Amino acid sequence: MSAVTVLGTPSEVYRFGAIFSIFAITYFLVVVLSAEVFLPVFYKLGITSTYEYLGLRFNKYVRLCGTILFIVQTILYTGIVIYAPALALNQVTGFNLWGAVVATGVVCTFYCTMGGLKAVIWTDVFQVGIMVAGFASVIIQAVLTQGGISTILNDAYNGGRLNFWNFNPNPLQRHTFWTIVIGGTFTWTSIYGVNQSQVQRYISCKSRFQAKMSLYINLVALWLILTCTVLCGLALYSRYRDCDPWTAKKVSAPDQLMPYLALDILQDYPGLPGLFVACAYSGTLSTVSSSINALAAVTVEDLVKPRFRSLSERSLSWISQGMSVLFGALCIGMAALASLMGALLQAALSIFGMVGGPLLGLFALGILVPFANSIGALVGLLAGFAISLWVGIGAQLYPPLPERTMPLSLETYGCNSTYNGTDWMTTTEMPFSTSDFQVYNIERTSLMDNWYSLSYLYFSTVGTLVTLFVGMLISLSTGGRKRNIDRRFLLTKEDFLSNFDIFKKKKQVLDYKTHPVEDGGTDNPGFNHIELNCTDQSGKINGTRL
Repeated sequence: MSAVTVLGTPSEVYRFGAIFSIFAITYFLVVVLSAEVFLPVFYKLGITSTYEYLGLRFNKYVRLCGTILFIVQTILYTGIVIYAPALALNQVTGFNLWGAVVATGVVCTFYCTMGGLKAVIWTDVFQVGIMVAGFASVIIQAVLTQGGISTILNDAYNGGRLNFWNFNPNPLQRHTFWTIVIGGTFTWTSIYGVNQSQVQRYISCKSRFQAKMSLYINLVALWLILTCTVLCGLALYSRYRDCDPWTAKKVSAPDQLMPYLALDILQDYPGLPGLFVACAYSGTLSTVSSSINALAAVTVEDLVKPRFRSLSERSLSWISQGMSVLFGALCIGMAALASLMGALLQAALSIFGMVGGPLLGLFALGILVPFANSIGALVGLLAGFAISLWVGIGAQLYPPLPERTMPLSLETYGCNSTYNGTDWMTTTEMPFSTSDFQVYNIERTSLMDNWYSLSYLYFSTVGTLVTLFVGMLISLSTGGRKRNIDRRFLLTKEDFLSNFDIFKKKKQVLDYKTHPVEDGGTDNPGFNHIELNCTDQSGKINGTRL
């Protein structure tokens, strides 16, 4: 959840309808897969970086490839996330767009560098509250302004926005029930199941049971925020059904529609437009800080430690902080690229699909396929990445035709009579097209109308399945069956049965433990409360907490 969600999802519902709410089913499937397939393996290994698993299961070259792909993916995505709230601040206050981009990146980098993962998690807690408050202020005022929730729903129904059930199996259609449930599950599992930014949060829990519970509680929050964003999108349509601000050039990008609505209906209530901007920024700060922290952690654990084993913990800490600053600067630079990628939500999910899909396939290969070997994993990863990159870049250069994306009608016939006073704000001009990389005035070929028109949600599905199948074939042909794999690296029956440990009665055994071990999984030694008094060279006694 980030400013991409806050700004992009209501705009998506406004332009393409409430079929986006089918993601509620997707989120459920994603959380179950993450909690029951990936979490048990990562947690019992006690790893810091998810890419350590690739080194343990395969070899250092597979680990290196996975790490590099993650770094590229996260920098690209974080650039979009930094750019998104700058659009909102520019629309609401007229603040310079690029000044807002730099300020956002600097603030995130500062507190992430100084506070580490603890700062990331605690700021996330407060920021979720601000996000919900921002959404609530817009929804409540929109309901009052439009004359009730029934009016909003009636307007949405008459405008064709309540298009929940489209069961067309055609994978070329941008959003149908099947593209969202199948393609969306692959895309979001690559985020929740194997992405370091997400995994680092739940493997820091005290026990595996608590880690799983954190994911299931998070599912409820996902549903809450999805409901808020869909309602905001329907309120947008009800308010501007006869005068679309985007077509009328009152805003310069679709992702500025939500801040435009907030300023329109909340301008008589001092502080509330600012609350919505804070809502957008809360989403961004939480995502960017966790991304920068994950980038620094992965770089130190996977690139620095294996090559410089003699470095002390203090030196590694300084290097980690330096990496946070470096990646913060790179992410700010990537925001410039984000300004050329069109609709933010689709751009963000496309990046996760193109890069996250092959990575998901790589981890699934290691966890679910006992005979997979390092040769199969490496060839499968490269094949999956090449295929998903091919379709993803092709879709940016030659976007699908309107009959594939199916945008709903937007009207401007009522603009003269319903002109409101929010147009005085000076906004930075943004590209009007879907993508600035788009190639114009070229004859469409069957490749463009079929392969490049594949729904962006299937990018991840293609990358995952190609990685899996190629990896399995190569592993079988290179002696994968002859290997003996440590069962800790695989998903086992015991991992599933451990879910029921909490219902078992504890056996009273007179055995001294240095720290309490909870049921529900391997206890996290990071929560040992025993202090050791260590004497340093100066003769001082320092309490070292293990």
